[in-house]
Amino acid sequence: MGSSKYDVGNGIHRVPTWRIAGYALNNTATNLYLFFMSFIAYYITGWVGLGVVLAGSFSMIMRLWDGVTDPIIGFIVDKTDGKFGKNRPFMILGNLILFISSFLMFFITPSLPEGAPRILFFILVNAVYYIGYTFQCVITKAAQSCVTNDPKQRPLFTVFDAIYNMILFTGGQVFVSSYLAAKYHGLGKDIAMFHEFWLIVAVTSAIFTAIAVISIWPKDRREYFGTGEAQKITFRDYFEVIKNNKAIQMLIIAASTDKLGIAAKTSTVTLIMYAIVAGNFALSGGFQIYTTIGNVIFVILGVGVIATRCGQKKAMVLSSWIALIGNVLMMLLWGFGDPTSLSLPGYEGFNGFNFFTVSLFTLTVITGGFQQVSSNIVVPMIADCTDYETYRSGRYVPGLMGTLFSFIDKMISSLAPLISSICLAAIGFTTQMPDVDTPYTPALKGVGIFLMYGLVSLGLVANIVAMKYYPLSAEKMAEIRKTIADKKEVA
Repeated sequence: MGSSKYDVGNGIHRVPTWRIAGYALNNTATNLYLFFMSFIAYYITGWVGLGVVLAGSFSMIMRLWDGVTDPIIGFIVDKTDGKFGKNRPFMILGNLILFISSFLMFFITPSLPEGAPRILFFILVNAVYYIGYTFQCVITKAAQSCVTNDPKQRPLFTVFDAIYNMILFTGGQVFVSSYLAAKYHGLGKDIAMFHEFWLIVAVTSAIFTAIAVISIWPKDRREYFGTGEAQKITFRDYFEVIKNNKAIQMLIIAASTDKLGIAAKTSTVTLIMYAIVAGNFALSGGFQIYTTIGNVIFVILGVGVIATRCGQKKAMVLSSWIALIGNVLMMLLWGFGDPTSLSLPGYEGFNGFNFFTVSLFTLTVITGGFQQVSSNIVVPMIADCTDYETYRSGRYVPGLMGTLFSFIDKMISSLAPLISSICLAAIGFTTQMPDVDTPYTPALKGVGIFLMYGLVSLGLVANIVAMKYYPLSAEKMAEIRKTIADKKEVA
């Protein structure tokens, strides 16, 4: 096996930190499209020709299609190892498919005849779009294992990824609401809005993908993954891995329950808490901006200090405990405090800081930061599970590991709106959703608190329980790295 100055012995290989930062942009590249497509309902109802109910059904069907393609694409990734690397071809191909298919969706679809031709074309192109999306998303998780296996470096992906995503989703929302919506007098009235939005997303995503490809280039070689030998993978191997890899089983439990709680915090729940319970919907966006910087600080603290020094399993457990305590305290604060006293500088009604505002801000910053750790640390932990499978059976199946999580994420997150709807129907909202002018009721407040903090708290409890049975401690990972290195020397 070749070596470099970043191969430091004991089976450990490293990379310059900038390469980890650059590689993390692969996830940001796909999240740009994810954010863009979150506004697809406006386009479908305004320019494709589907009604509101059919638009919702279309999104659900496409989510199921996306889930079906996951294991197939993961299988293709696991069987690929050519002269252009194992991961780079899928990063480039995936982004290229996203670029072309999204262009066709937003520039060509409206020019087609109304009715069946336009709708069928859009559905077909959208199906291709999700194949490209999965190609690139899989590599975010699959390539973790070859970039670095240094326990002090692997968690750094979480730091960069969390910061990028906070900037993207917070800044993106401000961009849409303050610039695009104002310039085009809404989100669905002028097709030029989608064209400008697409151009910004597509170009930025392509640049980020190029940076990620350059960053991973020297490590995308067989000597840095698996046992250094070529392998034959069949679908039967997948079932054996899922059945016997306890690490991936426990991590799926932790990740899926977390995802459910986070996905339950829909725009409707935010409206309930800020517009109806607190009485000022404008504060929701401002509060997110104010707390983002604080969340970044605690992500760096949680990962940079805990994970790199104590291992990823301990980081998951400790951050889950802190986030759980914080969520419980926020439930008590909203339940017994005075939410109507919430106020922020720069917003109407601000007359100085008070107990509720300061308490909610402090708890949100600390809890949100460590909750980001417990959610995002899962990605580098997938790399540990991949190494564990190589140690356990000799198989190197990062595609399986990556698509398992993609599949679970999509299936579990699709349940969140259903849970929210059931909770709201139970208190009388059977024909319409709560809106900014809906009168306050204690029952509505209770549902809002449960969906905002209660469900995610249950997910954090599941994290803690699952980690009791998760076998990959820092000491176990050291043994795994040594064993894999020995196998490579023999190969």
